[in-house]
Amino acid sequence: MQNYYSRIAPSLLTIIEFFLLAAAGLLILFFSVFPSGRKHPAAFRRIEIGFERLARRQTLAVLLVGLSVIATRLTLIPILGVPRPGIHDEFSYLLAADTFAHGRLTNPTHPMWVHFESFHVIQKPTYMSIYPPAQGLVLAAGQLMGGPWIGQVVITALMCAALCWMLQGWLPPPWAFFGAMMAVLRLGILSYWMNGYWAASIVALGGALVLGAWPRLRKQLRVRDALLMSLGLAILAASRPYEGLVFSIPVAFAMAFWLLGRNRPAFSRSLPDVVLPILLSLLVAATALSYYHYRVTGNPFRMAYQVNAETYAAAPLFIWQTPRPEVAYRHEAIRDFYSWEMTEFEKNRTFPGFLRRSLEKFISSWQFYVGPLLTLPLLVILPVARRHKMVLALLICCSLAGGLALETWSLPHYFAPATGALYLLMVGGVRQLWHWAPRQRPVGRALVRAIPLLACAMIILRLTAAAAHVQIEPVWPRGNLQRAAIMRQLQQLPGQHLVIVSYGPTHNRDREWVYNSADIDGAKTVWARDMGTAENQELFRYFKSRSVWRVNGDDSSPWPRPYEAPH
Repeated sequence: MQNYYSRIAPSLLTIIEFFLLAAAGLLILFFSVFPSGRKHPAAFRRIEIGFERLARRQTLAVLLVGLSVIATRLTLIPILGVPRPGIHDEFSYLLAADTFAHGRLTNPTHPMWVHFESFHVIQKPTYMSIYPPAQGLVLAAGQLMGGPWIGQVVITALMCAALCWMLQGWLPPPWAFFGAMMAVLRLGILSYWMNGYWAASIVALGGALVLGAWPRLRKQLRVRDALLMSLGLAILAASRPYEGLVFSIPVAFAMAFWLLGRNRPAFSRSLPDVVLPILLSLLVAATALSYYHYRVTGNPFRMAYQVNAETYAAAPLFIWQTPRPEVAYRHEAIRDFYSWEMTEFEKNRTFPGFLRRSLEKFISSWQFYVGPLLTLPLLVILPVARRHKMVLALLICCSLAGGLALETWSLPHYFAPATGALYLLMVGGVRQLWHWAPRQRPVGRALVRAIPLLACAMIILRLTAAAAHVQIEPVWPRGNLQRAAIMRQLQQLPGQHLVIVSYGPTHNRDREWVYNSADIDGAKTVWARDMGTAENQELFRYFKSRSVWRVNGDDSSPWPRPYEAPH
């Protein structure tokens, strides 16, 4: 029974959502066949009228969307807690955040760097996160406000507010407000975008700014909207450059057809109000990003990600590339991780492996962004996308899906640039569904009304399960709570500490303990790999004033013990 549960656990929420939707659909069909005689329930109409009045105050609607994210998640802290980092990427983003928060773009290589090697971090030519700077800047802003997670909360609120603003450029205000609130319920409260340190919300924010500026520019040439589009493009370049580029290609073609086509605006207006502001803004952004790369890697055209891949990874980033020769690793945990990567890459290069991996990518993204609840509106909009002038949104989603299929690895936030395009299509489908009335029965309206109710029901279910400690999804709060508990314990002890980390033979390659802050020498606690008695001695001599502890990260209850050299 336990094995059966472990197999269905990753999809358990999707299964529950499907059955709730099926039950609601059956009830709606039943009452459409046996109507009660009241086509428009008074309670629903009163709520909808109030909702429409609020939505038409567009600035207020945008503010309420963002504030609802912050207020709701902060209210849930007693149930969900504050998340702790646990995945390689999160620790890497936090290193960037700590670096930026201390007023630096990168950090010098530490003399003992071989003891601190870890994943998604470069040690040479400088010590820094491998990722572009946008996510680190978000978490750094949070760190300056009291904690990196504050930045995650704020940027997720801004992302949902930007989605509302974007949708207002394409749709009537009530439908824009509806779509934004669905994003709040789906992405803004219980997703890993909020409850972790990935800062993926800033990527979706960049895409929303681009898509929101586009219809406004077509309606009225304004420098403000051109600058907002430039800001969105710059955010994408500074957060997920490959996916941002793939996202931008359909937008660039659409703008070219508009500026050069038959119904083009006057060149005397489009040049100063659109073209020049965008080009100059992107030039400034490219210069700043190049300078950042120069400080981190010594080359303005070489990203830290490339340095890391060339240093450690044999498996390339795209499936058509040739694997690199395996390097000589100094640590078994690092060798095991990159050997596993190479094995997965070789599997994905076969046609069956490519199909399997593509299906996994599709399912994980579908579960995250859409799920059963929002699938029906998407199926409705696809046949009528052209009539609803949503071809650009459809092209963006298809373009990015194709681009992701070519990548060796993929997680749901890789699709984040197209979040706004996907929700635009979803709301377009909801509008189409709203008018579906077979035999003069308002079945479509009932289905649309059920969507937010079921979304709220799913959140209530998940919160109830978390409060009752019934596991229907990964444990809340996410992260390596054992490492965080050790950090708190050592923080309360006098002096500074050095923790030597080792692992067992069945180590989980995704559960890494060796990560440090930007200023290693000034840190209260330093984490290092166990390199054996002889090589550990140079580290002990360097940190001779620190208390030394040993932790096995794979113990059932890891806890630091005073270091004793094995005999």
